[in-house]
Amino acid sequence: QVQLVESGGGLVQAGGSLRLSCAASGSISRLNVMGWYRQAPGKQRELAAVITRDGITNYAVSVKGRFTISRDNAKSTVYLQMNSLKPEDTAVYYCNIKSSIYDYWGQGTQVTVSS
Repeated sequence: QVQLVESGGGLVQAGGSLRLSCAASGSISRLNVMGWYRQAPGKQRELAAVITRDGITNYAVSVKGRFTISRDNAKSTVYLQMNSLKPEDTAVYYCNIKSSIYDYWGQGTQVTVSS
């Protein structure tokens, strides 16, 4: 069993920044991918950014250059630094950790960007 605890969401004006954190605990295998997905009202959940244990990253086109994902393997924590936020970034952001044998989601944290 793996638990994910997210923090850092909130309300920010367009052009502002937020940093999301997600700490994983439990039976975490060494080989895993951690990431952030988001779901806006009325839309499907979509990838924002993911990072492997070795630091290889992948970003959605819509956030590339504005968001930076990073992780601290010693703390089993993944971060998402979000800069130059736009109203279209408004969504519930979900932390995810997956390996070959599991796939867990956090409870989600709301990010609202006002224009």
